[in-house]
Amino acid sequence: MPKKPAKAPSPASAKTVLRALAKRPKAAVQKPAKVAAKRPGGPAPADTRERIATALEAIAAHLVATRTAAAPALDLNAADAFVWHPDGRLSTVPRVSRVEIDLLKGIDRMRDILIENTERFANGLPANNALLWGARGMGKSSLVKAAHASINATRKPADRLKLIEIHREDIESLPALMDILRAAPFHFIVFCDDLSFDGNDASYKSLKAVLEGGIEGRPENVILYATSNRRHLLAREMIENERSTAINPGEAVEEKVSLSDRFGLWLGFHRCSQDEYLAMVRGYCSHFAIKVDDEALEREALEWATTRGSRSGRVAWQFTQDLAGRLGVRLSAK
Repeated sequence: MPKKPAKAPSPASAKTVLRALAKRPKAAVQKPAKVAAKRPGGPAPADTRERIATALEAIAAHLVATRTAAAPALDLNAADAFVWHPDGRLSTVPRVSRVEIDLLKGIDRMRDILIENTERFANGLPANNALLWGARGMGKSSLVKAAHASINATRKPADRLKLIEIHREDIESLPALMDILRAAPFHFIVFCDDLSFDGNDASYKSLKAVLEGGIEGRPENVILYATSNRRHLLAREMIENERSTAINPGEAVEEKVSLSDRFGLWLGFHRCSQDEYLAMVRGYCSHFAIKVDDEALEREALEWATTRGSRSGRVAWQFTQDLAGRLGVRLSAK
C-alpha cells in the first residue's frame, strides 16, 4: 500500500521552529586574528631632539679636533722654505736642495733680471710674477732657488723672503694658500715647478684668478714664480685641437693662452752651446775641488753629453757627479 506523502508543516509550526533556532547560541566564527603592528616603545619627541643635538655636538667636536691636529699652528720663523699641502699644512724645509748662483752658467741675462725683480719685491716695491720657460735642464728651477738664497744672504731674519713650493696637482688649492699668507708679516715667493696643463684640466682657472682678475687678486706680500717647458703652458697639439674643433678658433684658446700673459715677466731658456756646456763642467769641478787634466775633462764631458743626446746644465751636473764619484771626491762646498 503506497505511503502517504509527508504533510508540509503548517505556518504555525514553521514559526515555532524559527523561534527555537533563534534561541540557540550562535557558533563562534573563526576569523583570522589581527596582529596589531605595535610600534616599539621609544623616547618622547623632546628626548629624540635632545639625542640628535648631542650627537651633532659630538661630531662637530670630532671635526674640530681632527682639523686642529692636521693643521697645527704655523711658525713662519721656523724656516725660510716650506712645502704647501692641500689639506692646509705648510711643512718646513730645513735645507733647500739648490746650487750656488755663481755656478749657473750661460744664463747670465735671465739671472740678473730675476734677481733684480726679486730684490724689488723683497724691498716692498712693485714686481712682476715670473714665468721661466724653455729647454729642460737649463737651470730654471735652480735659478729660482738660487735667487731666493742670494736675496736672503744679507737680510735680517725679520726681513727674509719665504719660499713656498706648491705642486702642480695642488694648484686648485692656491686660493686657500693665499688666504693664509695675506695677513702674514713676511714676503713670500710661491713657486710651482714644471707647470703645464693638458686635456680638459680646468685647474688653471684657480691660478688665473690669483694672478689677475680675481676680486681679491694677489696679496701684496706674495709673488708667483713658475717654470715650464711650454711658453703658453699648453701642449701644441692641445692648442691645435681647440682651434680645429671650435666654432670660433681664435676664442677657443684665448682663455687658456691668456694664462701665460698674466705673468708679467717671461724669461726664456734655450739650449746651450758646447762652450757654455764645458764652462758649466769646469765651474762645477773648480767649485768642488775636483782635480783632473783639462784635456781629459773636456773629452770625457763631451762624450757624456753625446751619450745623453743633449747639452744642458743638468747634464753637466750629472757628469760632475759621476766624475766625482769615480775620483772619490765628496760634493760639498769648500
